[in-house]
Amino acid sequence: MRTSSSKAKKFFETAKTTYIDSTIAINETKIHYIQTGKGDFPTLFFVHGSPGSWNSYQDYLKDTLLLKKYRMISIDRPGFGYSNFGEAQDLYEQAGVIEQFVEKIKNGKNIYLIGHSYGGPTIVKMAIDKPNDYKELIILAGAIDPKAENPETWRPIFMSKPLRYLIPGALRPANDELWWLKKDLFRMKPNLKKITTNVVIIHGTKDRLVPYSNVDFMKKEFVNAKSVEEISIKDADHFIPWSHYEIIRNKLLDLKE
Repeated sequence: MRTSSSKAKKFFETAKTTYIDSTIAINETKIHYIQTGKGDFPTLFFVHGSPGSWNSYQDYLKDTLLLKKYRMISIDRPGFGYSNFGEAQDLYEQAGVIEQFVEKIKNGKNIYLIGHSYGGPTIVKMAIDKPNDYKELIILAGAIDPKAENPETWRPIFMSKPLRYLIPGALRPANDELWWLKKDLFRMKPNLKKITTNVVIIHGTKDRLVPYSNVDFMKKEFVNAKSVEEISIKDADHFIPWSHYEIIRNKLLDLKE
């Protein structure tokens, strides 16, 4: 699930889109990212799910309408792509690393956090830690409700040697972080009231991986958010960033300034 620099180059050349392919070191963690758009525009900051990489959002990064309005950055989360590949971090640790990354790339303009699936709780944790740093959260099929998480009981079996090496590539850190997620979400729940940004929740009504019940949970818990907007996509599954691209792209074009 990694996209090589040569494949990234070919993709953006075909799309006729200027891009930056770079890495920033945050202590012992290297965060790899792709950036498009003018450097002095407000930032759409994309965080992928589990497993995944920056290319989960590649179509957004080349979208001509978005490029007229935003600088866009899509990262490889810690443990994935070219960001310390294979080395899993829990929700709290990696959110802290990504927050430090944002400190290094911010340009003084609004920052909008977009997170799909596991990227959802990641950006929520970031907004809890630094509620004044982000203009808006766009949570795409985000796993926020700890009671809705039912981690598979087989996951710990593959977290120890030698069995963990039977799991290929990015599935190893994904297995680890998904096993830890329920505990991390319970730990985060009391702090959800610290969310003070605008929030957009986009979720499919037939999501079997991250239950639709997460929507009502977030609406109940984000009591201090400036605004909470719900966009429910009827009969949609978990993969809305791809299957319902236009709905999400159009919402991004219409974000509060």
